Amino acid sequence: MTSVVTAGGISVTIRGAVVDESETVLDRLASDGVPSSLTSRNAKLWGPDAAPLAARRLGWLGLPETSRSLPARLAGPAEGFRDAGLDRIVVVGAGGSAIAAETIHRTAARRGPGAEMVVLDSTDPHEVSGVLADGLDRTLVVVAGDGVEAQSLRRVFGKAFAEAGLGRAELARRFVVVAGPGSEPERAAREVGHHFVEAETDVDGRFGALGSAALVPAALAGVDVLALLDEAERFAGVLRQPYDNPALALGAALGSSALGGRDKLVIADHGSGLHGFAGWAEQLVAGALGKDGRGLLPVVVEGVESPGFELTGDLRRVILGRRPDEPGPGREAGASVAGPLGAQFLLWEYAVAVAARVMGVDPFAEPDVGESREATAALLRSEEGAAPTVVRRPPALVSDAVEVHAPEESLRGAKTLAEALEAFLEGVPDRGYLAVLAYLDRSGDAAAAGLRPLLAARGAGLRRHPAPVTFGWGPRYLHATGQYHKGGPRNGTFLQVTGAVTDDVPVPGRPFTLGELQLAQAFGDQRVLRSLGRPAFRLHLRDRAEGVAQLIDALG
Repeated sequence: MTSVVTAGGISVTIRGAVVDESETVLDRLASDGVPSSLTSRNAKLWGPDAAPLAARRLGWLGLPETSRSLPARLAGPAEGFRDAGLDRIVVVGAGGSAIAAETIHRTAARRGPGAEMVVLDSTDPHEVSGVLADGLDRTLVVVAGDGVEAQSLRRVFGKAFAEAGLGRAELARRFVVVAGPGSEPERAAREVGHHFVEAETDVDGRFGALGSAALVPAALAGVDVLALLDEAERFAGVLRQPYDNPALALGAALGSSALGGRDKLVIADHGSGLHGFAGWAEQLVAGALGKDGRGLLPVVVEGVESPGFELTGDLRRVILGRRPDEPGPGREAGASVAGPLGAQFLLWEYAVAVAARVMGVDPFAEPDVGESREATAALLRSEEGAAPTVVRRPPALVSDAVEVHAPEESLRGAKTLAEALEAFLEGVPDRGYLAVLAYLDRSGDAAAAGLRPLLAARGAGLRRHPAPVTFGWGPRYLHATGQYHKGGPRNGTFLQVTGAVTDDVPVPGRPFTLGELQLAQAFGDQRVLRSLGRPAFRLHLRDRAEGVAQLIDALG
């Protein structure tokens, strides 16, 4: 059975048993008047307890219209930056808006030339040093956020510009700050003369793909933001419809999947042309739906042929793009979604908000995100600092460049690295998952991402019911899937990967380096996970390149 819903430039195709499941939910949503209530910004849709926060978080529904003034407001400053030779945009921030900015730029870059953009939501000193060493003389820094990552990196870039000989006035012109009105970042920006852009106060980063924090860096990099908003606005017109509404259909499919026990959402791109979009959808689905012991775990795989895309009893599959031509049970997906980027941002935000209502969770609350942040801050305040606290613990197993930090009972007698990895896979509970969390350099250590498909393939050979394997870069995942890890179902196993720091970066005005901050983030999150009863282990690479190669060889 197949259901195809097409409108506003978006096509959602739903196949198989999910059609019957979702149509029942869809009928109930329509009879309850959810489409008109949501587009009218009814904050009571998710229950009375969620209403106060929801009333302050529904501005994303109007962004296709309200964001249209951004290009005109940025035209003058953007021309000045270009005239000054600043054609490299570095975005320092964290969360959904930073990932959206990266997705917008990567997708636009495939269609034509534009300025370079680097999204730096990492505290890894190797990654930061690489960005500092390449083109600092033509770099404009966009600070989008007031978290520890953004503010630490702002200080690091300020020092680098000063050491490069920039005077106070020129240094001030190298920063654009996007923040809410009346905030501390606004006050600091105006005090030193940074260019300031006001961010929306009724939109959070998770639902803010079409807001200022994502669109300002994209516009400064030369992306046609109005074209993106046109795509979204064309689609916005169908969101009030109770029928022939692709976003409502997708939301019903997501919600009914979670209620029916298929609580893992495997996402594969198959020619969508939306580069990096799966990562943005991952943070939205996990963060909005993973709480109160419930949730829908997004599992981003490399493609429809990748390990982990095989259909199992607790998975629902979504293809971004068109379904592969070859039919058959190995190819069937729960849903496929096609359409332009601007419309897809709005489609998924709306669908996830609908799914949250179906599942009975508050899509805008983040009850567990702050725990890791507080644990990190506590470690940085400690007398000995984060690094000594972690390093003093002896590894349970050492294999050349890789240290294995785990309780002896978790290793199940493993004597080699390959046996240790198999023990972690075998220890994942039924209907659980393994999350690989790499606190490494996304550029220099990019090969580490290859661990996900290798672990998924090895798990398929070890277990009758293979566990899904996810991969996230730290600390990015803390603002993405981190909410699900701590607030969702208690069936996750967590494998951190940290690496030796050979050239650390001090944070000016702070009593810690980036390396110490990064390790505090990793260890702080591990402490929170363990306090919640989640198995959390760590692999430490004494040499990063050799360690990654050794892990790949052990799984190969």
